Amino acid sequence: MKHVLFVCNHNAGRSQMAQAFFERHAPHDVRAQSAGSSPARQVWPEVVEAMREVGIDLSERKPTKLLREMQLQADWAVTMGCDDACPYVPTTVEAWSIPDPAGRPLDEVRAIRDGIEAHVRELVETKLDAIRSDRTAHQLRLAQMLPELAAELEPLHSAEDIRACADAILTRFDETPVRSYINTLALRQTRECLRKETCDALTVA
Repeated sequence: MKHVLFVCNHNAGRSQMAQAFFERHAPHDVRAQSAGSSPARQVWPEVVEAMREVGIDLSERKPTKLLREMQLQADWAVTMGCDDACPYVPTTVEAWSIPDPAGRPLDEVRAIRDGIEAHVRELVETKLDAIRSDRTAHQLRLAQMLPELAAELEPLHSAEDIRACADAILTRFDETPVRSYINTLALRQTRECLRKETCDALTVA
């Protein structure tokens, strides 16, 4: 399971539309999420109306603040028109230059909507192989785990074995749809495995 993160300032227009179109056009093994550095209180009404016209209901969606955990989860990220206001997302990132629909008349919002859908279609048609093969998020989670594991287990195991075990166990979670607790679970399982007489993960590796 791979995750694409769409980011804009308020998560009330562009990134919400991009997430919704990605959910419509992408295969089930690649999921979308969106967030903003300064989320608004609601999705812009003009955006809700424009998306309703193409059969997508955003009326119940709530803008979400971009958190560090989301950045670690993302295998691919798209920023939209927020320039320096967009936070750093430590994975493969592409930037789409798309105007903010906030406060614009419906005709202009429709044009922005159609442009976002065209970008999303192109992403799905041309980048899925790269998204599926990107290991950035996996390596970031592994790097986050290793210092704690080394402090606990290096007297018992070499750094190479600790890394190999953590890597193998973390890989077991690659197809997990929700990644919120992956590091916690992987840490626990790595500790348990390395404290056994024979670590199954190392044997398989």
